[in-house]
Amino acid sequence: MVRIGITESDTNFKNYPTWIQGDGVEVISLSYQNQNKADFARCDGFVLSGGADMHPSGYGNSRVDYPWATSFNEVRDAFEREVFHFACIHEKPVLAICRGLQLVNAALGGTLIQDLQEQGFSNHRKGPEADGQHAISVEPSSLLFSISGQSQGLVNSAHHQGLDRIAESLRVTAWSEDRVVEAIEYINFDQKPFFLGVQWHPERLAIQASQQAFSKNIRQAFLDAATHTNE
Repeated sequence: MVRIGITESDTNFKNYPTWIQGDGVEVISLSYQNQNKADFARCDGFVLSGGADMHPSGYGNSRVDYPWATSFNEVRDAFEREVFHFACIHEKPVLAICRGLQLVNAALGGTLIQDLQEQGFSNHRKGPEADGQHAISVEPSSLLFSISGQSQGLVNSAHHQGLDRIAESLRVTAWSEDRVVEAIEYINFDQKPFFLGVQWHPERLAIQASQQAFSKNIRQAFLDAATHTNE
């Protein structure tokens, strides 16, 4: 049995355990409300979920009135930083999705673009009925390429913030057509525990089967890494 801790989000949380769970997989909800930190040690891998914007103080910015700013939850920010810190200390696999990618970059010293359109990028927000969709390009020498086997493809899009300065220990391994960061991983990924951060939502990626490598392959690679730590 492999146990995966997933940080609770206030929106669409059910999608994450539905996507991850399967034969031999137990999901453990990690709740900033319950502060169930004792459960960290039970987990073989961690998913940092999406959701509302991080408080700007978490990436060294004092501006809180930017376009499309959400309500902030500094308790959640702090809790998820503890999850990531625990995973790093204990060399556990981490899959960071959307807000999770942004939180990891900030936790390691990077910064965020507070609103993409304000800074001249295209609209990456969710549409009125469904997620947006756009193409990405993947760095061939990356962990993501080794997982997906694809240098290009389609992903969903439901965010208005993005990565600005990249943390020194990370590198960008996928971009959108307008050069918004779509994936990050460790520079020396082959010498580190599994870590992949993606800006899209693989847990609800509803596109043609030929593009599902950016969802199903990521899930399997993450679970394989978590299983390996449990051996």
